[in-house]
Amino acid sequence: MFRDRQDAGRQLAEALAARAPQRPVVLALPRGGVPVAAEVAARLQAPLDLILVRKIGMPDHAEYAAGAVVDGAEPDLVWNWPALASAGLRPEDLAPVVAAELKTIAQRRADWLGPRPPLPLEGATAIVIDDGIATGATMRAALKVLARRRPARILLAVPCAAPDSLAALRPLADDILCLEAPAGFYAVGAHYAAFPQTSDAEVKAILARYGAAEAAPSPPEPPPDSQAPA
Repeated sequence: MFRDRQDAGRQLAEALAARAPQRPVVLALPRGGVPVAAEVAARLQAPLDLILVRKIGMPDHAEYAAGAVVDGAEPDLVWNWPALASAGLRPEDLAPVVAAELKTIAQRRADWLGPRPPLPLEGATAIVIDDGIATGATMRAALKVLARRRPARILLAVPCAAPDSLAALRPLADDILCLEAPAGFYAVGAHYAAFPQTSDAEVKAILARYGAAEAAPSPPEPPPDSQAPA
């Protein structure tokens, strides 16, 4: 059992550091994944960004996912085609729900990240982190869309997960690191001694502390004998 998300993040960070990922970029699923990912970003000295994913619920059963929408330069949709077929629905039938979830994503990105654009991932090792995986629905959508941003590798890293969900996600990542995947997996929170909800304020504070964009290079220093212009 992990003491809290920070403890889980530190343990995950040490395991990831041993793998020495090349050009790591850490991507958190908010909110709960952010405190975990922050520890990893600090240990690997890597930039930290978010993957904003919103479930698209069925019209009469919002908790049942008809699909998901994932933030990006051009937001992407991932559909649960069997669910749509069983309900006799087409993607366009859920356009109002998609619009509402896109609005929520835009509001959260503006609140948490301000004007900073998503980090470029081409050629990088994208390390995707959450505080745990139960069904894996949102993570599945995130990984499918992430591949379109052309990272060199996708590494899924979580403190705990349900074994069957982890197995379903394996084709979507180049590598997976999970510290605990017991056969009797019950819930993500059951693996933490303290598992409070992560607040918006905590997410904003973490992103401000670690940064969500690569720092601009410092300007070169002038030669020692140069003089400042008059």
